[in-house]
Amino acid sequence: MDIKELRQLTGPELEGKTQQLTQELFNLRFQLGTGRLENPMQVRKTKRSIARVKTIQRELAKVEPNSTAAKGA
Repeated sequence: MDIKELRQLTGPELEGKTQQLTQELFNLRFQLGTGRLENPMQVRKTKRSIARVKTIQRELAKVEPNSTAAKGA
């Protein structure tokens, strides 16, 4: 997902995206451990996507200290 698309999401949507990516990372690590992962670089891409979402959540928390994004960070 592009950074511009992520910036258009709201706080709860970003939290949902974080949960989705975390679950995906878990599944990728499981596949890596069992030797079924075809593209190991997908783990790295997923980690970076999680970091991007968390960065945007942090930026929103700074701008709106009373928002739900601040509580999740």
